Amino acid sequence: MRNYITYVSLILSVFSSNQLIAQQTYSNHIYPLTNFSSPLDIEPPALAGSFGELRSNHFHSGIDFRTNQRIGYPVYAPADGFISRLRVQNSGFGLALYINHPNGYTTVYGHLSRFNPKIAQIVKNIQYKKTSYEIDEFPSPDLIPVRKGEVIAYTGNTGSSGGPHLHFEIRDSKTEATINPQLLGISIPDNIPPVIHAMYVYRLNGKPFNEFTPKQYFQVAGSKGNYKLNQVSTINLNGEVGFGIVVNDRHNGASGNNGAYAIELAVDGNIVYTSALERFTFDNSKAINSHIDYPTYLRTKQSIQKSFVDPGNPLNIYFNLVNSGRVTFNDGKTHSVKYTISDARGNKSTLAFNVLADAKANINTPELPLGTSFAYNKQNEFSQDDVKVILPKGTLYNDLNFIYKKTAKPQQNAFSEIHHIHNNFTPLHTGFELWIKADSTITKHQSKALIVNSNRSSQGGYFENGWVKTKPRTFGSFFIAIDTIAPNIVPLNIANGKNMAGISKMSFRISDGLSGIKSFNGYIDGKWVLMEFDAKTANLWHTFDERTSTGKHTFELLVIDMKENTKRYAIEFYR
Repeated sequence: MRNYITYVSLILSVFSSNQLIAQQTYSNHIYPLTNFSSPLDIEPPALAGSFGELRSNHFHSGIDFRTNQRIGYPVYAPADGFISRLRVQNSGFGLALYINHPNGYTTVYGHLSRFNPKIAQIVKNIQYKKTSYEIDEFPSPDLIPVRKGEVIAYTGNTGSSGGPHLHFEIRDSKTEATINPQLLGISIPDNIPPVIHAMYVYRLNGKPFNEFTPKQYFQVAGSKGNYKLNQVSTINLNGEVGFGIVVNDRHNGASGNNGAYAIELAVDGNIVYTSALERFTFDNSKAINSHIDYPTYLRTKQSIQKSFVDPGNPLNIYFNLVNSGRVTFNDGKTHSVKYTISDARGNKSTLAFNVLADAKANINTPELPLGTSFAYNKQNEFSQDDVKVILPKGTLYNDLNFIYKKTAKPQQNAFSEIHHIHNNFTPLHTGFELWIKADSTITKHQSKALIVNSNRSSQGGYFENGWVKTKPRTFGSFFIAIDTIAPNIVPLNIANGKNMAGISKMSFRISDGLSGIKSFNGYIDGKWVLMEFDAKTANLWHTFDERTSTGKHTFELLVIDMKENTKRYAIEFYR
């Protein structure tokens, strides 16, 4: 009955959906209607997060189905296929499954609470074979075939989830690009247009965008798809400018404040910028920090989507670009400007206003402090006697006026001065190489050396020929420290000599003060046993099974951090 209802719903929506998809795509990709059914039986479907939604350091790679703040709902295979990937992570997706389908797409299911019994046993066997809780396996196509409508798993809250939900993706099986599921037949009831909250103007004047670029805020008023600037209809501008906008979207029912699908900017009726979140590759997801006004996001957590594209931005979500979205007003005339914001169902909102090209409205961008010029399109290096910085090609989104300074080393656990590597307002697409020379006091602690930032958060690193080397992901202030302290183990429900009969699992909380936990391994009677971990709560546990018989047993837990400091917990217990 479930498959019949899904089939009828699909047939009834074919004509309108085909038209909708044609209207809502901007690239040359063709997204056919598929025979995918919903992976959940919760009706009506509701999203806690949309595809391409703006997240910290990444675009959301799928859609998040709400599960009524509960775990344990069955997850159904939306079409025939086979399990192509089994993944268990401490963070990230937690428990996750991937299904390859004959139509060339892969569906992904994240933050699961458990797999179906057959898959769970296969996963457990792999974990014991590899003596590892975390696994990432690619089974052969004939090992775990699945049929449409089959229960493959149950919804949960594992990994880096912020609450119970199902993370669902559709990917191109060949390229691994992730695609907006609403372009492939996954239907979410929605007749609500996006909401426009604010508009900004950036005075670019031919210069790279950075934290010094002057910007002006304009309040927006309106509702139900029609918006205007509050208390002003014409803006006086001169020279080269860029625009930015703050938007979100909701759908019918229990909707979160989700991201909008497409942003279009037109000047005098001619489109100069379009961004559309149809698909993207994971390698480029961090370029969200180029897509938005990153300095403002760091200061206020407000995501202003720039309607102009930095030259080093590798995202393929931009279309109809004229001069990268930068607009010059210098002819003394009045120009019409119009934003059109769309969601994936074709609901639209508009914001229209006028710009008067007024020579008196010129604003000069400030002069930058004296620094070193870095080009976005080549490798850049900076070095002094005790520091070296290497930025591979593709690290920067814009040309950079690189600033460096050095200050005295901290009083505690420091083996170098503090090296201030530019500032964190400049986003980086990839990490950079950082070498810091250690002072002579490090001597016997060389193997424990690492680099930390000004918050004493580990950036990793290793000692080599007098230098400590690592690859931070952001600019900031760094110095050398050492980690000689072992992780901490706190038993929660077990103690030496305790009778654990009738108790399903033994539980612990583990932590590390600096370099971070590298591994954990438990042994009962000298044999490795599966320890499961929840990174959000730092809880670690072993669920007893047939491997542990009644009687007396020994248990040993070893937790090792990134600098090989080891904590051992050993007891006897009874079952």
